[in-house]
Amino acid sequence: MRVLQIGAGAVGSAAVSIAARRKFFESYVVADYSAARADACVVDSRFSSVTVDASSATAIADLCRAHRITHVFNAVDPRFVLPIFDGALEAGADYLDMAMSLSTPDSEAPYSRPGVKLGDDQFEQNSLWASRDRLALVGIGVEPGLSDVFARYAADHLFSTIDEIGVRDGANLVVDGYDFAPTFSIWTTIEECLNPPVIWESDRGWYTTEPFSEPEVFDFPEGIGPVECVNVEHEEVLLIPRWVPAKRVTFKYGLGNEFIEVLRTLHKLGLSSVSPIRVGEVTVSPRDVVAACLPDPAGLGPRMRGKTCAGTWVRGLDPAGNPREVYLYHVVDNEWSMREYGHQAVAWQTAINPVVALELLASGAWSGAGVLGPEAFDAVPFLELLAEYGSPWGMRDQ
Repeated sequence: MRVLQIGAGAVGSAAVSIAARRKFFESYVVADYSAARADACVVDSRFSSVTVDASSATAIADLCRAHRITHVFNAVDPRFVLPIFDGALEAGADYLDMAMSLSTPDSEAPYSRPGVKLGDDQFEQNSLWASRDRLALVGIGVEPGLSDVFARYAADHLFSTIDEIGVRDGANLVVDGYDFAPTFSIWTTIEECLNPPVIWESDRGWYTTEPFSEPEVFDFPEGIGPVECVNVEHEEVLLIPRWVPAKRVTFKYGLGNEFIEVLRTLHKLGLSSVSPIRVGEVTVSPRDVVAACLPDPAGLGPRMRGKTCAGTWVRGLDPAGNPREVYLYHVVDNEWSMREYGHQAVAWQTAINPVVALELLASGAWSGAGVLGPEAFDAVPFLELLAEYGSPWGMRDQ
């Protein structure tokens, strides 16, 4: 396996630190717009660095051919999904990402029906990828990704009928020294939190609601405790129903009132917009300005305290026909991830999953063609290898 990783930010650099401890690949090229960030990822002789324009499918394809790449791993924000996706196929490489192509709200009824959904632009090319015997494994971070693997596992091993699958994300992380410091890409956070959330119901299909709707308090494990969670647009709701039969699928994120109010204020002021505006002699995107004003999530680890939890809550009937409700989850303690890997918990938790997936593809434990989500594969090899990496998952009966 010869890997081209696009992106050397918080998640990308964490992925390199995880992959460097494994032996499943021959070559690992890290590409970034910043030569310094890419160079910092050259940790042994298997790794090399290059610069790249991630908005150019041609540049991606040329890199693939120059380095004889077999697998392209997209570790940049979702603005660049389609050129990287297209460039990989042009060069005959397989592809993995952690976030899917962007949505566009319905222009007339944004809070009741979806327009272009997350991933639609990729799934439209399923037949093309399959005809070329190439695999695009989409949404294989932690959420989406591990959360979808949990849904597959529950359907195959724990339930005969599923009434609801609800991905629930919460944390008790604190960043010392900052009044406001997102631990993940603020560009992506604004995108997913301010777009209309999508919900799936088997008798209705996909529909949308208003941002931050249906608040609920969810009790997270391993000392995190109760966190208020709200509906947020996320890929799992678009992925899970394609492969896992369920009457309802939701995604709720534990944002907290302060975080929600900051996002609402940014939106009211027009600072969430990605449309360029002219300021003096310079043309800038307001959202890019917000991102530039905030601390880089990759550098927050030493100031962070607490744990982050990603998981999938499932309710239905067990194989014997009895009611059952479980929460399958993965918790990472920031103190542990900093001590063991030198990377903050949120980035590390996201990064481990595509590396596990790459190893499963290298071994042949996972294989396929077309545009597929994590649910299209057997969950057991993934969960076993995740534990072998030293990062076990848990399950709690509710």
